[in-house]
Amino acid sequence: MMPRLLALALFYYLPVVSTDQNLSMNSPHNTLSQMNQIEAGRICILKPSALGDVVQSLPILPALKARFPAAQISWVIRDSFANLLEGHPLIDEIIPFNRNSSVRYWWNFLKDLKQRQFDLALDLQGLLRTGVMTAATRAPWRIGMESSREGSHLAYNLTIPETSRTVPAYQKYWNVADAFGTEETGRDTQIFISDADKAWARDILSAGAKSCPTLAIHAGAQWITKRWPPESFAAVGAKAIRHFRCNIVLVGTTDERPLTSQIEKLLHKFVPTGRVLNLAGQTTLKQLAALLMETNYLLTNDSGPMHLAAGLGTPVTGIFTCTSSLRSGPPGDQLELVSTNVDCAASYQKRCPKRGPQNLCCMDELDVTRAWQALYRLITRQNAQRDSQAA
Repeated sequence: MMPRLLALALFYYLPVVSTDQNLSMNSPHNTLSQMNQIEAGRICILKPSALGDVVQSLPILPALKARFPAAQISWVIRDSFANLLEGHPLIDEIIPFNRNSSVRYWWNFLKDLKQRQFDLALDLQGLLRTGVMTAATRAPWRIGMESSREGSHLAYNLTIPETSRTVPAYQKYWNVADAFGTEETGRDTQIFISDADKAWARDILSAGAKSCPTLAIHAGAQWITKRWPPESFAAVGAKAIRHFRCNIVLVGTTDERPLTSQIEKLLHKFVPTGRVLNLAGQTTLKQLAALLMETNYLLTNDSGPMHLAAGLGTPVTGIFTCTSSLRSGPPGDQLELVSTNVDCAASYQKRCPKRGPQNLCCMDELDVTRAWQALYRLITRQNAQRDSQAA
């Protein structure tokens, strides 16, 4: 029902937005040429989800601020992710929305976007929902990416072309920043964490064995085809404890609590209870970020926390089954990304095309040994770098 209503809303706004300038971009040169014409005092970024995508799109902010230093920047984001953006010095306003609300809520939300009188709307999501939001702003400049889908491109009057459809996801956001002519702003993911959240994380982690490294484990993922088995995570965690005397912190959402409880129970068969801390469902996003910043390593599926940790500079071992580590992995050199070798690898299918949801062949192929070897390489490399710096 909701997709139909969103489509109707898009076509409701199209007669209005189609009457103004229509700037069709065919090359990066033309994009930069048209971008130089823009004047904007009020900017709306539309990037509601998901967590990893929001993290990867954060380098857009310094680019926009460099190009429009006096502009007020607003960010439309799902209410469940809004906490991550709180306190960011380059964001003047966070506009949260509830994805599963009523038709009346949506109508009022779109009306509110129009009343804010934005000069520029930048759709970094590129789906029907954000296309409707972009059209609803009625901003003179409505910009989207060439990879947009579901008809969202109909809301744009300027489209940023893609250099290649095989580039990593983070590179697409960097290309948007470059289109504003601000390459010098860098690629850093700026996540601002309060001193209180940092202190909370240090305090909670101090309960583990002293002077021992901390390995965070995130075993959740939005798709079942991205979830490496909890038994496998527990086995790698146990090896990390034996070889490197790691403390283990299990992180995740409230819905992932049963999963982390299973891992916790399995780990307690091999290690002292004081070595394992289960914090799934007990943190805000900012507290999760603080935890990941204070931990030494993260072992994770392809997920939002993977990108969050990488953006904070925490070394990551990532497990990739149905997704591609090249397309979906984070940037950085403190990474060990392990991919399955089955013929349907990187298919981005939410259901297994071969065996069904309870017996995924990629999970069998990417075994504990391969994941442990990746984590072992990461930890030993970090130890060697630390020893070299101390010498």
